[in-house]
Amino acid sequence: METQLETERLILRNINADTDFSPWAEMMADAQTIAYLWNNTPYNAEAAWQNMVMNIGHWQARGYGFFSVIDKRSGEWVGRVGPYNPHGWPEPEIGWAVHPNHTRKGYGYEAAKACIDYVFDTLGWERLTHVIVEENIPSIKLAEKLGSRFLYKIDDCKHGRTRLVYGQTKE
Repeated sequence: METQLETERLILRNINADTDFSPWAEMMADAQTIAYLWNNTPYNAEAAWQNMVMNIGHWQARGYGFFSVIDKRSGEWVGRVGPYNPHGWPEPEIGWAVHPNHTRKGYGYEAAKACIDYVFDTLGWERLTHVIVEENIPSIKLAEKLGSRFLYKIDDCKHGRTRLVYGQTKE
């Protein structure tokens, strides 16, 4: 299933293993980026590959998933943003991770906003969440800017980190 969204500055398209792996692996190896995602351990190339392929498979299993985000002007890979709901996840979410070379440019907001519109208008979701590591202040601020509010906490025993769940309903 090929799906593409566009914003003023960005193209959100399906993940392409051939063209996206190198910047994906760079992002997942970045200590600051990974500190805000899972277990605080940067990914080596093999783990980054497994993560990317799992996200490609999410599209097959659910019919939606993370998009690769591309800067229209430069053609550069900016990050991954999109709907996500693997087995065992608390609720369907819009998640994001931006390559360290592209943070603080508003790309996360622009891409996440397009994805929120997509899940409400096209996929028919009535509610979405964002599952955020408690220390990830930039993502908390982004969730609030997107119109989401704090809902509840999750104590993640597997990774030893508290996650905050923000969310919103279709308006």
